[in-house]
Parts: sequence; C-alpha cells; structure tokens
Amino acid sequence: MLGSSRESLAACQEGLDALRQDADFGQVAADLFAAAGVLDVEGQLRNTLADSGQPAAVREGLVRQIFGDRVGELAVTVLVMATARRWSSDLDLVLAIELLADQAAFTVAEANGSLDTTEEELFLFSRALDSSPALQMALTDPSQSVQTKAAIVRDLLGGRASATTDQVLQYAVGHLHGRRIDAVVEDLGNLAATQRERVVAEVRVAAPLDAAQEARLSELLGRLKGRTVQLNVAVDPSVLGGVHVKIGDEVIDGTIASRLEQARRAVLR
Repeated sequence: MLGSSRESLAACQEGLDALRQDADFGQVAADLFAAAGVLDVEGQLRNTLADSGQPAAVREGLVRQIFGDRVGELAVTVLVMATARRWSSDLDLVLAIELLADQAAFTVAEANGSLDTTEEELFLFSRALDSSPALQMALTDPSQSVQTKAAIVRDLLGGRASATTDQVLQYAVGHLHGRRIDAVVEDLGNLAATQRERVVAEVRVAAPLDAAQEARLSELLGRLKGRTVQLNVAVDPSVLGGVHVKIGDEVIDGTIASRLEQARRAVLR
C-alpha cells in the first residue's frame, strides 16, 4: 500500500487496538474475514465503499445495511471506521480489512498466551511451502475454490495447530489477490511478531545453533534494529557455514557459500 492507503491503514490499526478490551473482541477476526470475503466478490459494493467521493454517512449506512445482520456490532464499528477513510484503490480497502482481521486474531492469541505457538506454526508452514512445489501449486491453482484450498490447509494442519494459525491460514490461501503465497505467509509471521513489537529474523545456518548462540545473535540483531528480534532458525546445508539473516527486505549474508561465490566472481573478472 502507498500514500493515502498506508495512512488510512495505520489509523485503522490504532482504532482496532483501542477496542481490544471489548468483551466481544474475540469474534472480531472471524467477522472481519467474513466481511472481506463478501467485498472480495462483490465488486460494485467494494467500489462504492472505497469511493471517497461518496459521503461518509452514505458509506456508513451501506455498511450497516449490508453487514448489520451478518456480523457483530464491534466488527461493524471497525468496518465503518475503515470505509470512512481514503483508499488508493478498492482492493486496498479489502486488503486492509483482511489485515485488521489478522491483527484481531493475533491480539486474541497474545491475550490467551498462544501467540508464540502461532508464530512458530506460521514459520513451519512457510518451510513446508518452500519444500513442496506441489503444495504451492495446489494452493495457488486458480481452478481450485476458496473452500477447497481452506480444506487443504485444514487437512495439512490436521487439528494440531492453534486456532489462530488455522484461522488466518485458511483465509489467506483463498484470498491471495495475485500475491505469492510464500510472501503472504511471511507477512502473517511478521504481523504476528509486530503484535508484540518484535521483528522477525529468518536465519539460515549449516548446523543448529545452541541456546547461547541464538541469544547472542538475537541480542546483536536487536541492537542493530533497535527492537526485540525473534529468530526463526532453519538448517540449510547449502550455506556451508556462517549465518544468513533476512529481516524484511534487508539481508545480512555472512555465509561461507556467499564468500566463495564472491571469490569465484573476483577470479573470473
């Protein structure tokens, strides 16, 4: 998202966070996912609600008319908040509501103590995607319905994952909006980490790190980023030695494989 959409999303995230103590907050994520699913297929409704040329009162009335009997009052409040803002495109409105649903789900997980488990499960799911082209193809096949893709995730998780992991992944795989599925799952992991104001570092090493090594690396990266850093460590023999770290778009490559490649290029010049 760019420009007005980014500003609107930030305002909505703050507004949603202010509602977290409401007794009905636990239902908000499911309600927002349901609303986003409707907007995803109802183009005319989506366009109208995202049109800042329409008076805010008209958009609010439409939200209450369409969703008042479908979702709880707290979700209606969030939808009114979102549709009152300015969005660069109608798709940005849908993406924002989906992200708010994810945020609500992670807020609930944080409150019930399952957020750490959810973060780990999202990371493991991303690794499963990386190692299985067949799974990627099945979950990005446009001929497969939203329900079929959700069922694939449900079967893959096999009832072993947390309720939050199950909820956000089942929705996400059916609503990629042209994005890469690995990027979508990575964004979910980053959002879960942001819930506790942490940064996720994807770490690749040739051999497992012990607890002391992980603690030192986390501390060093925390100093670098100015925030607490959560490590997701994956063993990858191709790095040969050293550490490869990815934080968002930033890459810190201290692997032996990288140094050998640099040396090879130097020799070939």
